[in-house]
Amino acid sequence: MLEVILLGLFELLLSTKMNKTMTWEDAVKWLKEQPSQQELVKQCYYDDPLESAAERFSSSDEWLAVKDLLSGFIPGKVLDLGAGRGISSYAFAKLGCEVIALEPDQSSIVGAAAIKSLVETTRLPISVVTEYGETLPFADNYFDIVYGRAVLHHAIDLAKFCSESARVLRKGGLFIATREHVISRRQDLQLFLNSHPLHRLYGGENAYLLKEYMEAIKAAGLDINRVVGPLASAVNYAPMTCQEFKLMLTSLLAERIGSKVAELLASNRLVQELLGYYLSRKSDNPGRLFSFQAVKI
Repeated sequence: MLEVILLGLFELLLSTKMNKTMTWEDAVKWLKEQPSQQELVKQCYYDDPLESAAERFSSSDEWLAVKDLLSGFIPGKVLDLGAGRGISSYAFAKLGCEVIALEPDQSSIVGAAAIKSLVETTRLPISVVTEYGETLPFADNYFDIVYGRAVLHHAIDLAKFCSESARVLRKGGLFIATREHVISRRQDLQLFLNSHPLHRLYGGENAYLLKEYMEAIKAAGLDINRVVGPLASAVNYAPMTCQEFKLMLTSLLAERIGSKVAELLASNRLVQELLGYYLSRKSDNPGRLFSFQAVKI
């Protein structure tokens, strides 16, 4: 589903005269102006009003799956890295967390100004800091949770980014990075960049080998206790919903064991997890999404 969405946007972008001199804000603004792309805008939570988009994210299958990973750590002090429009910060704050949204982009559409407007509207406990993840202006051992949604692959220095995240995290605190682009071989990076529609606009995308993410996280003094594959959780396979994932599994199983048994098995959570893990292991698509959970040693 996600590949179909990206392909449609890619074809649309090729028909324009845009180039990499655009900013991220310009690219998103253009996307929002396209009548044919409003469903994609909603799936990316770029729609307005921002409060409605943030509320929808906080009840999405993706966020509900993230909440499962956060069990035992919330409420607490949260650093939301590369917070964008603030949808994750909003979701954390609704759970009673004290949130600092780190976002270097000043944009009123996809950056710090957008988060500030969200705070003004909702009055939730979210502070906004316009700084990069490699130079965090916070004391050591301050946060209970350091979280980033699709942010590590944008790091200027991945090792430094992870090191700084670990420094400001308290001992026993949770580091969680979701929806990170992964490649299997270095030569796959260009294949991924060529296929990514927004990279052709502003040139800001990237991806790392799975081991590079894991080595950077471990070297920072964080103990990885969970690596989530692309089809192992709604954290990664969103915007496909859990119901749509179940239907996909039903279809795959029905080819081998019949529709009735397939539907029964696909409704079982353990079967879903096992098949999601199996399908994730088979996936080799450049830029596929992984998530990581680690605890500070």
